[in-house]
Amino acid sequence: MELLREPDPINGDTPTMRLFSLLELIAAKDQLVSLQGLVEETGLPKPTLHRMLQQLEGASLLIRQADGRHYGTGHRLRRLAENLLLNATHHGARHAVLRHLVDELGESCNVTTLSGNEIVYLDRVETPEPLRFYLRPGSRVPIHCSASGKMILAQMSPAQRRKLLAHAPLKQYTGKTLTDLDALDAEFTRIRRDGFALDDEEFLPGLVCVAVLVPGRANLCVAVQAPVMRLTPDKALQTLPALQRAAEAISRVDAEGASEPESVPS
Repeated sequence: MELLREPDPINGDTPTMRLFSLLELIAAKDQLVSLQGLVEETGLPKPTLHRMLQQLEGASLLIRQADGRHYGTGHRLRRLAENLLLNATHHGARHAVLRHLVDELGESCNVTTLSGNEIVYLDRVETPEPLRFYLRPGSRVPIHCSASGKMILAQMSPAQRRKLLAHAPLKQYTGKTLTDLDALDAEFTRIRRDGFALDDEEFLPGLVCVAVLVPGRANLCVAVQAPVMRLTPDKALQTLPALQRAAEAISRVDAEGASEPESVPS
């Protein structure tokens, strides 16, 4: 009896589309890949896969690790993904939700996600207040001392989290920055329990930020930030109902693929 072979996960009508298919396969993994591992997974000949990996590495879409055997996503591929997210949200329904949130809270608000070991601002609407911390979409902040970063880290398994933080520079930005892994683990336990994360002047002196997770998304947050003279940690907690309504609205926008702006219910 002839055994049926699993379908080749690398498919396409042209060499370019087969390269793209290989990129899709690698980008979907939460780990580095090796030539031998890809050979076993795809069934393609080793010389063919080696040539494809060389082409992708030469285009900066993949990067070979120091051991010479493993590959990860390159800066050009990550930048492409970030640009797609930035351009899809800046003028769309998410932006309308964010603007409504700023109108309600009176402070700067942003939508953020994880990129490598940093948090990137996908969208942001500034407060009309003259005293503010100005950041634009595309700005990056450290993962371990930002509200969004801690919120996303709290969703990971302890092993995932420690692996990421082991390669992230846990820099002491202020006297309140947590850099001890055990102290951070305790903070992540609280965040998972309470459903929000707080940056109490941990990244920048005088800046307070609170973030919540977008329902159904483990790597997307909505956050508000302001100078401590206007947004103390206690006052930040009072913004949670509005933040959670905005997060739910963004979740619906993503689920429906909506192109029309959606208001946040009062």
